[in-house]
Amino acid sequence: MTREVKQITSLTNDRVKAIRALDMRKERKATGLFVAEGASILMTARDHGFAPQTLVYRKGSLETPLQKGLVAGALAAGAEVLEVTEAVLSKLASKDNPQAMLAVYRQRWAEPPDAAAVPATATWVALEEVRDPGNLGTIIRTVDAVGGAGVILVGACCDPYSRECVRATMGSVFAVPLVRLERAAFLGWAARWPGDVAGTHVQAREDFRHAAYRDPVLLVMGSEGPGLGAELTAACTRLVQIPMAGRLDSLNLAVATALTLYQLRGPHLKI
Repeated sequence: MTREVKQITSLTNDRVKAIRALDMRKERKATGLFVAEGASILMTARDHGFAPQTLVYRKGSLETPLQKGLVAGALAAGAEVLEVTEAVLSKLASKDNPQAMLAVYRQRWAEPPDAAAVPATATWVALEEVRDPGNLGTIIRTVDAVGGAGVILVGACCDPYSRECVRATMGSVFAVPLVRLERAAFLGWAARWPGDVAGTHVQAREDFRHAAYRDPVLLVMGSEGPGLGAELTAACTRLVQIPMAGRLDSLNLAVATALTLYQLRGPHLKI
């Protein structure tokens, strides 16, 4: 049944408070919901089968067919649609580069694939205790760009459904399967992986550009700073290093992951 647009002008409205509360991780965990901002990201969500629970737009901002279509689609799907004042939207939107439209979605978590049956053409990425939402969002976006199969978050990682991470993915959070595993469960699962479990490591002696990777590849990346822990390092069947000519011995996690993914996925990429 098609719903009607509800107008909200009060900053203390209960719905405004509930959406704002999703900035807190404990609230996202309790509700299973998250916020995404911007018409282009909301369109990506729609194209990947995500229907909003709630859609919010600033009064007077529906200027393009895309924006109007998102509102019409949300109403037709029975979603709550809120037309709000600029003051209300300012309270709900991010402080940096605020958007005129945002939506609340339900999180999706995938089960890990059957490790023994992963296609040879698939590349998965496992991240151990990544802590920076900007790095995580950029990695998810890169996995999407290279046609990676998904991302596995190992241990105490930051939340991929935080506002900062969702924004950094530029919509790829809706396209890339996300899996959560504790370290012990991941190690048991990875032990059945049919190809190389490849990790980047500062003490590795093999150049990541010249390694003869055995498909399918599971790329394992460590956290910012400490890098791969001892247990995940031991689980790797191949350790590689990104060579550098300068004085530093490491790169930003998202950059290192992107370089390695483009090397691994090179044969599958075409202009």
